[in-house]
Amino acid sequence: MINGIPLEDFGGGHPDPNLVHAEHLAQLMFSDQSPDFGAASDGDGDRNMIVGNNIFVTPSDSLAIITANADLAPAYKGKVTGIARSMPTSQAPDKVAKKLGIDCYETPTGWKFFGNLMDADKVTLCGEESFGTGSNHIREKDGLWAVLFWLNILAVRQESVADIVQQHWQEYGRNYYSRHDYEAIETDKANQLMSALRDKVKTLATTQLGSLIVAYSDDFCYTDPVDNSISEQQGIRIGFTNGSRIIFRLSGTGTSGATLRIYYESYETDAAQLNQETQSALSELIKISLTVSDLQALTGRTKATVIT
Repeated sequence: MINGIPLEDFGGGHPDPNLVHAEHLAQLMFSDQSPDFGAASDGDGDRNMIVGNNIFVTPSDSLAIITANADLAPAYKGKVTGIARSMPTSQAPDKVAKKLGIDCYETPTGWKFFGNLMDADKVTLCGEESFGTGSNHIREKDGLWAVLFWLNILAVRQESVADIVQQHWQEYGRNYYSRHDYEAIETDKANQLMSALRDKVKTLATTQLGSLIVAYSDDFCYTDPVDNSISEQQGIRIGFTNGSRIIFRLSGTGTSGATLRIYYESYETDAAQLNQETQSALSELIKISLTVSDLQALTGRTKATVIT
């Protein structure tokens, strides 16, 4: 156990689990002394990070792998009615849902949308890219449950985390995924950037950006299938014919400005290309995003504040 004693100030550390804030765990898991399995949770136990010997499992892949292996956990065997993910979360869970013949819902960011679907018995499992995973046993994310679910999978399969992930990619393909945060941008400039993008995406469909062809581009709007409520301007999406996506969202507007989050996703099925370095695999999408948003000219930023 690391940092296992409850402290009001989290021992001076950050309460969220990821490779940056759980650096000590990450260093251990990517060292010669790595144990077979590692996990981190946040201060109140609702978020989770899954790590194996020399491998980090993205939250998107974690939801996909839990769904694909749900029958290995007795309480979920044959009981998964559907799954849901937030729109910026990678489409890895979608591939599993399609193969299983169950519904997969794409919702705005925010757990209340999952809650509606669970109350209506439309989904059993759900998750988001910001390290939240849950199921219909509770109307919140549950990091401790997610860790226990992974331990169920490992106990039954008797394989390493890396082997389980690699076999999953071989079967379903790999969704390379990353989020770039540009923090404390002047609010006016951030709003100007998003406004310009909203106008631009209206005419991007079928055009070519770099070597990619735009399949669709929009400002995500969600109609809740349970209460028919409508949520508009939930993030600007640019989707390409090869399954890649770029998503722009503003988060945390306030006195210190706004955080612009850009999400990148590239889908790969070639077995020889399943183990690329993530930022390298996403390099063309990153270039396209900077060009189409005119980010540097509008904000003066030349690089992201945080990359996860």
